[in-house]
Order: sequence, then structure tokens, then C-alpha cells
Amino acid sequence: MRFLILQHTPWAGPGRLLLEAFAKHRIDCDIVKVWQDWIPDFNDYGAIILLGGAPNVDQEEKYPFLVEEKRFIKRAIAADKPILGFCLGHQLLASVLGAQIGPNFKPSIGFVQGHLTHDGREHPAFRNLGKAIPMFKWHSQTVLEPLPKHFSLLATSEQCQVEAFSLEQRPHILGLQFDNHVALAEDISLWLEQDWQWLASFRSLVVRPADLLAEARSLRTKISKDFHQFFSDYLSLIS
Repeated sequence: MRFLILQHTPWAGPGRLLLEAFAKHRIDCDIVKVWQDWIPDFNDYGAIILLGGAPNVDQEEKYPFLVEEKRFIKRAIAADKPILGFCLGHQLLASVLGAQIGPNFKPSIGFVQGHLTHDGREHPAFRNLGKAIPMFKWHSQTVLEPLPKHFSLLATSEQCQVEAFSLEQRPHILGLQFDNHVALAEDISLWLEQDWQWLASFRSLVVRPADLLAEARSLRTKISKDFHQFFSDYLSLIS
């Protein structure tokens, strides 16, 4: 299987855990940098991954590539192509499907305990995980409730109401607000370095890099095991 990956920001590429999963399952991928590259025909790919990044969903004037990307996502959904969105990708997917996107009640940065809903525990990609899972967060925008009726809310946390969703009867179209594919200390170090101006823009938020990296190291085994289980089960779903 070959995946198409859409990347939105130069330093926010696929994380080590995602690349490990690709290698483990012998998956090929093409990474398209949407701010400079043309998005190819999705029919050449078995699935699409939408990564996170700096833009907000509604910033089409600042990031003109969002216009064409939203059209691409609409066409892929209409063709029932498997799509997995992380963070901004999750928000773009939700927006195209009719949900509202806006500021979260607080910036959500770092690790938080997430909880699967009943629908989440029944979802093929989550059913082999525990009810509570650690999530790595890096966002201030969110998918707002109430959700459209054709959405299934899969996970939530004290920092964000909509941590994951899929479409009813279409579990292969899946959005995750959390960025566990980049939850290892090596990736987080890069994000801290590259996104420090954004972090500093939140007056009420204090991010202590040493504490965040220490927490990443303590959670490494759990995060890695959960992500590989999740991705293996998602592959089984779409294969």
C-alpha cells in the first residue's frame, strides 16, 4: 500500500513513530509539501494522511494552498478514500464535513490523559487500546460542539472536547486532534525549537521544555506501544 501525506509546515513532517510504522508494515509514501507542491491524484494511493501545522483552517488568505487542499479533501471523501487527519488535518477534515472550527477554551500543549467514548472503544482502530490513553497536544484551535449528526465522537479530554472523531458507517475517515506520531522527545525538541514564537504568544501558558521532554521520555514505551497498535489496527481496517 502507498500513502499520500500532506504536510503543511516545513518542520512539521511525519513523526518518528509514524515512520517506524511505515517501515514495520512496508508501506511506501509520498510526502507533498502543500505550500509549494501540487497535490497529486488520490486514486494512485491507498490512503491519505493529513498532518498538522501552523495554519488555522480559516486562514485561506495567509495560506492560499488551503483552498485547493479543501477541494481535494472533499473529492477524496466523495470517493470514500481512507483519510487519517492529525491536529490541523483533523480540523480540515472536520471542517470540510460540516463541523465548526474555532478557538479552544485554552491552548492545549503537552501531554494529557485522553478518554475513549463508547463509540471510541468500539472503533476498529481504538478497540485494542485501554479506555484512557496519553495524548500529545499542540494546538489552540479545535473542532467545536455540537458535532454534525453524521459524526461519531471517539475520544475526549479535560483540555479538549473533541479529541477524535470518525464518520458513522465510515470508520476509515478518521480525525485525531492529538499528535502522538510526534510524541517522542526527539521530535518534540524540534517542535519546541521551531515553534517557540507561537508558544510565547500565549500569555497564560508557560511551557517548560525540560519538564515536557522528561514527560515524553517517561511515556515513551506506552505512547509507542499504543501508536503501533492503533496504526496496525487502522491498516487492518482499510486493507
